[in-house]
Amino acid sequence: MEASGKVYECQGDGRRLDILLAEVTGLTRSRVAGLMAEDRVTVDGVAERKAGFKTRNGQRLRLELPAPKPAQPQPEDIPLTILYQDDDLAVVVKPCGMVVHPAAGNEDGTLVNALLHHLDSLGGIGGELRPGIVHRLDKDTSGLLLVAKNDAAQLALSRQLQDRLMEKHYRALVDGVMREDQGRVDAPIGRSRKDRKKMAVEPDGREAVTDWQVLARGRGVTLLDVHILTGRTHQIRVHMKHIGHPVCGDPIYGSPRGARVPRLMLHAYSLSFTHPSTGERLTFTAPPPEAFARGLASHGGEG
Repeated sequence: MEASGKVYECQGDGRRLDILLAEVTGLTRSRVAGLMAEDRVTVDGVAERKAGFKTRNGQRLRLELPAPKPAQPQPEDIPLTILYQDDDLAVVVKPCGMVVHPAAGNEDGTLVNALLHHLDSLGGIGGELRPGIVHRLDKDTSGLLLVAKNDAAQLALSRQLQDRLMEKHYRALVDGVMREDQGRVDAPIGRSRKDRKKMAVEPDGREAVTDWQVLARGRGVTLLDVHILTGRTHQIRVHMKHIGHPVCGDPIYGSPRGARVPRLMLHAYSLSFTHPSTGERLTFTAPPPEAFARGLASHGGEG
């Protein structure tokens, strides 16, 4: 058995063992069940593997949380802007062109590699010494990204995201001049029936809602503040294409006749959430790169 990282002890109260231990430790029930399968949970000194075991009042419960295993991705000293970090989480600014997770063809040079080098007091996610990416950004989208440092923070922040208690705004330079000053796109998104490598507005897709507001107009382009109420894959890019104003520089959903820009003109600008430990409401902003102002100015607009 590997060296212990932390031990939790409590007493039974009539509830299921996995539910009680999840509440006491801040771990997910599936993580508790996994530890039970490794004989790391005992009831009155006897290992218990049945997650649905019903505890009795006064029974001595013990859970041994092992020390996190080293993550497979290796730390890399890659320049990274960290706006905030504490023992539970970090808020970073991902640059355009950086992949978030290591994968085939992108085994290094990713955001996770950079985080493993830069983050302090990393507590581990799911038993591995790695950061928990709460929400993702496409490779070519820049901006704010929230990272959890331990299981409890990952669970709490993911719930906020799922319950729509986390507010995310983007800056997007789109092709065409928007006539209205603001609007909403409420259209389900799913895998495209025509091209399975793409997402599209599909009748049987998942609910997707995007609010937009005009910040500035130029010749043939519009700068938007975009607020997403859901978090579907490529949501902003798909919705903007759906209403006839694809994001400038989009290699997948853009128009070949669109504005000539150096990159995908989409940036995660602001992020608001409630801190999982303190209960404080936090808001962070990261101004878009100069390419946005230049792209607007080159088409006669002012940001």
